[in-house]
Amino acid sequence: MCYTACMEKQISSQAERLAFLIDALKNESDEYRAISVPHVYDEQRLLFRSLMNVRLPHPIAPEVLRAQDDFLQTEARENGIVSLADIPTAKTQYASAHKHAEKLSIWQGDITRLHVGAIVNAANSQLLGCFIPCHRCIDNAIHSGAGMQLREACNELMQKKRAQFGSNYEAPTGCAEITEAFNLPSSYVIHTVGPIVSSHLTEQHCDNLRSCYKNVLTCAKSHNVRSVAFCCISTGEFHFPNDAAAEIAINTVSDFLADDADAFDRIIFNVFKEADKKLYEQLLA
Repeated sequence: MCYTACMEKQISSQAERLAFLIDALKNESDEYRAISVPHVYDEQRLLFRSLMNVRLPHPIAPEVLRAQDDFLQTEARENGIVSLADIPTAKTQYASAHKHAEKLSIWQGDITRLHVGAIVNAANSQLLGCFIPCHRCIDNAIHSGAGMQLREACNELMQKKRAQFGSNYEAPTGCAEITEAFNLPSSYVIHTVGPIVSSHLTEQHCDNLRSCYKNVLTCAKSHNVRSVAFCCISTGEFHFPNDAAAEIAINTVSDFLADDADAFDRIIFNVFKEADKKLYEQLLA
């Protein structure tokens, strides 16, 4: 049943939307058409996310997009959208003496809930999102919350780059590319490719991570994005030491603000783990 017909029958619950979306994505591919659908809602939700995650970039039927957008935006509201007004500054929360404490914040939680100018995605060099079903990386979480349009937008961006630089082009470490955020509360997503630390930390790794923060802020400024939420770039799957990464993050942002403080209203250091929160608090508070 198409989504227009669903709406004509006033089928508008999250469960009904979810059933429609699973059916639509299953039937896009012979490989997934025979997958059995679980009866439990939470398991159905995981199946839908998995089908989104493995879906290669290609055009999406308008009725599927409408159903997906309704579903994801309703889910975002139910999960709770966090605005800048909900997040205290370091000056307020910690009585921080940092020169730019009134523009800096530490916030622990799910970055996809933030209603800010842009959130930062720690992407890989393909820039298409994580294809591992329900993987716990931030790249997967952001693409899953934004919807299938984000992979389409990233693919379009990469196709333009490959037309310019050659078919083997990959996004370089330290780059910053901006897209719409689609169904996320933020206006934009800025994608950056962090350094991968496979053995010991080198100065080149540190320089590359500094470039991530600097280039994201430069990209945000050029698009008049006045609030940015940084994830802990490279500290997850890319194994950058958390303490060194936190120090680089705060120092690089501080240096940028020292030269151009008027460009931003707020910079948020978004952390998920308690250990990272303590690191940022020690450095900033």
